[in-house]
Amino acid sequence: MENINLEKKHAAKAAAQLIKNGMTVGLGTGSTVNYFLDALANRISQENLKIIGVTTSFKTAGRAKSLGITIIDIDDAPMIDLTVDGADEVDCHMNGIKGGGAAFLMEKIVAHNSNRVVWIVDSQKLHEQLGSFPLPVEIVPFGSGKLITDFKKHHLHPVLRQRDGKTIVTDMGHFIVDLVLNKIDQPYQLGQYLDGKIGVVEHGLFLDIVDEIIIGTSAGVRQLKRDTLQK
Repeated sequence: MENINLEKKHAAKAAAQLIKNGMTVGLGTGSTVNYFLDALANRISQENLKIIGVTTSFKTAGRAKSLGITIIDIDDAPMIDLTVDGADEVDCHMNGIKGGGAAFLMEKIVAHNSNRVVWIVDSQKLHEQLGSFPLPVEIVPFGSGKLITDFKKHHLHPVLRQRDGKTIVTDMGHFIVDLVLNKIDQPYQLGQYLDGKIGVVEHGLFLDIVDEIIIGTSAGVRQLKRDTLQK
């Protein structure tokens, strides 16, 4: 765990160096992003950077404000220059699964309204194929049982996310169903299926969204960039 935290810190510090004075920055959610927030706050303090943040969760908003980072609502941001977020799993095609922290709906909205998206992850998050991390699906509470039954019929192995015997409710008031798939052979087809289901608000497949992935290692970082992917 100590080594993983070191990798997260390396990735977070590298991402913090991407922030320039005057930027509007999308601030993701998760343990690696927490390190990024610390590094960003340190730069703001030492270099007197003037930046504005748009957050992807109430939790991130609270922490960012406590660090002295100015936060505005996404609807008040004419442009998000760069979003820095984490991921639960990424593959060699720079697609990913997000949602372990239950914030992927807001994360996807912020990402789609950003000029550039960067993910920061530790080395254990990178796999050849997606699916080892359960795929989160955010659904409306009404009729959720019917939707879960449909997922079962399609052999998607749904599990309603709970904590201490109580169903988890997202910041937006929805439930989360985790699809335990082990591997996802056709992520685009699965994404299309989920996009078409009534009652599904959003899913945790982030396809063709990220521009750069910074992967922390024990010695530093390595990067994947979309413009260098083999066509």
